[in-house]
Amino acid sequence: MRNVDRLPFIMAGILFLLAWLLGFPMRAQSAPLEDVRCTLIADAASGKTLYQDGICDQRFSPASTFKVPLSLIGYDAGILTDEHTPAWDYKREFNAVKRDQKTVDPTIWERDSVIWFSREITRRLGAEKFAGYVSKFDYGNSDVSGNRGKDDGLTRSWVNSSLKITPVEQVAFLRRLLAGTMPVSAKAHEMTRAIIPAFKAGDWAVQGKTGSTRLGVGGKDKRSLGWFVGWARKDGRQIVFARLAVDTKRTDMPKGLATRAAFLKDLPHLIK
Repeated sequence: MRNVDRLPFIMAGILFLLAWLLGFPMRAQSAPLEDVRCTLIADAASGKTLYQDGICDQRFSPASTFKVPLSLIGYDAGILTDEHTPAWDYKREFNAVKRDQKTVDPTIWERDSVIWFSREITRRLGAEKFAGYVSKFDYGNSDVSGNRGKDDGLTRSWVNSSLKITPVEQVAFLRRLLAGTMPVSAKAHEMTRAIIPAFKAGDWAVQGKTGSTRLGVGGKDKRSLGWFVGWARKDGRQIVFARLAVDTKRTDMPKGLATRAAFLKDLPHLIK
């Protein structure tokens, strides 16, 4: 081998030795995290799987789909009253995006996915009651501890933090909500079902909630997720569903909205 050919190897060896002597961290390049996709549809009454595609047993942050169980909690605890009560005014300390700087009631909260309203519910509930409800619900891993060392579980645990759930668990939870068998009042079931946003997918009347968030501490994961979970009715038939998309792809809208749009387009072709 000519000397000129050896030069890159010699330089690499010198740099490695210097890094070792100076104590610089030398980490192997981690493999990129894989994309995850799931579409799961089940009969609401029997639980029979009607359609399944992708990885549906891996837990991820519920993001704003957590507003569905949080609605049950809010109504059962008496913090929420009906579709439009309470109506809370925006406060500067909420530090919300401009779109959410407005008066919000339960219907607007679910429709526009207003996170400061969620945090006001949990703050008024308190950490002990909040954790108790999530545990009773057997919701995902039921971990509302929040980010390690930050004591923020009461306001952040469901958004790219400690609380995680699979699509399979989302569907199981939704079946219990529709059946009225969650450990909350009948009114809480009724009001929650009333305020979940409604859509059309062909002949299907759909109600569902989106969720979007970036994954990983400080964005290290590089992926974002989009959820759309809910139920649909057609000709006396009722189904429950969960769709999840986790990848590094950029979309023109929040990933939850893009996931919802794709599912509403697909549903009439998936279940006849």
